[in-house]
Amino acid sequence: MNIRTQWPVLTIATGLAAGLLTGCGSDSGGSGDSGSNVVMGMSDDVLATDPASGYDPGSWLLFNNVFQSLLSFPNGATEPEPDLAKECSFEAGGTTVYECTLKDGLKFSNGEALTAKDVKFSFDRMLKINDDAGPAIMFPMLDKVETPDDKTVRFDLKYADATFPSKIASGAGSIVDESSYDADGLRKDGEAVGSGPYKLESFGEDEAVFTVNENYQGTADVENSGVTLKFFHGDQDALKKALMEGDLDVTYRGLSASDISDIETDTSTASGVEIVDGTGAEVQHLVFNMDDPVTGKLGVRQAIAYLLDREALVDEVYQGTATPLYSIIPAGITGHNTAFFDTYGARPSKAKAEAALRADGIDDKVELTLWSTPSRYGPSTDEELEAVAKQLNDSGLFDADVKSVPFDRYEKDIAAGKYGVYVKGWVPDYPDPDNFTGPFFGKGNVLDNNYSNATITGELLTKTAAESERSSTEKEYAELQNIVATDVPLIPVWQAKQYAVVRDDVYGLEYCLDASTVFRFWEISKG
Repeated sequence: MNIRTQWPVLTIATGLAAGLLTGCGSDSGGSGDSGSNVVMGMSDDVLATDPASGYDPGSWLLFNNVFQSLLSFPNGATEPEPDLAKECSFEAGGTTVYECTLKDGLKFSNGEALTAKDVKFSFDRMLKINDDAGPAIMFPMLDKVETPDDKTVRFDLKYADATFPSKIASGAGSIVDESSYDADGLRKDGEAVGSGPYKLESFGEDEAVFTVNENYQGTADVENSGVTLKFFHGDQDALKKALMEGDLDVTYRGLSASDISDIETDTSTASGVEIVDGTGAEVQHLVFNMDDPVTGKLGVRQAIAYLLDREALVDEVYQGTATPLYSIIPAGITGHNTAFFDTYGARPSKAKAEAALRADGIDDKVELTLWSTPSRYGPSTDEELEAVAKQLNDSGLFDADVKSVPFDRYEKDIAAGKYGVYVKGWVPDYPDPDNFTGPFFGKGNVLDNNYSNATITGELLTKTAAESERSSTEKEYAELQNIVATDVPLIPVWQAKQYAVVRDDVYGLEYCLDASTVFRFWEISKG
């Protein structure tokens, strides 16, 4: 999700949570009658309640709890399993035709029957609307959706894509009620009709209220009577205060690294709260504009790679809430290697950085501006970029400064090619190496950095996409990562850990923080 992301987490995703349970109960659903209402706060906003539009962490949190997909990711799993579907499979001998059979007796929260026609409608609608802020970008391979009968859905793909099941298991595969949505336009009334464990009872500027969906038929056992989600609009101080004063049961996405550290170490202040951590697949990169007169030079990019001290950044800026990342595919995801570690080392080397510059004919100090945006990618992003600039300047090889601008201007200026180096974060749509590689390369890539490599786009991505046995793609993904380390169109910086902070009578958060990026309201109990 092109950063949809925002933070080194206090949230979402990478690496496998291997010790988590993989079962969520029976297909009977949960009533939530014996549970209590949970009040949760986060700094992210929910930008959309219509799944044809939302492509950000807050919106997908809503989608994953209000809507269902044909498939879903069980706790701790990176392979999707049937949810609305009774079974799904590729047609024998290929990965271009995918067919699902729906379960019996499915209903939306409004009581309407959920059939194959609703599934077709949902995908056709998303692709037709093709909203700039929506997930249609994930389905360039989808040619058409057919419904031979009310229980059968057939997806015909333009080309082989073994990751298609993971894509439709994500928030992008949310199924809506055909009778409640316009086929040609987005729903803008702040309401939603899905078939997930929860109904969206109300949605406002400062909070959303979720109640248990009595018509739900799925694998989740709901452990509470509902969730009230309060929005703090980036105000970390107010979020922390509300937690510490007992106004919130859970905080997710929004506490800074220093807040987490304070709570961990100051038992007098943190009395009554507990930190729950999990693995994460959110990543952050320094991105280079390959057409820029300065960063377009390989020697400059290599010199920065030789000077970057990830360990110092993680320790000093993020206080251990992230881990150094040495390749574009994070640890815990199939195919991960350490290409940048192998090529540039773990510790800074002024000698090697200087040699890279001189080999490219650069004898003077490199004047460089690092571009940042203050909150989209986390509350510590500006501080991080300042630390990187200091690392470069301390070498005596660079004269670097940092400029930070609001996100709307930031995105427009990147698209216009105005920045030489800038920061981008990424929260995965699904836990597969394809989602950390495919969106970043070739024409129209989400990084907007004018980088393309024919071997990556013409051979490696095509070959890996067609391989249904994902573990068999490791050789190709290793080659891809090594090419990136050689060309340096970006430098991976960190991989996030996940955190939630809870009152001491709240349980189940460990089942909400894994590589799938699905935050499961239904796992949270209070008592």
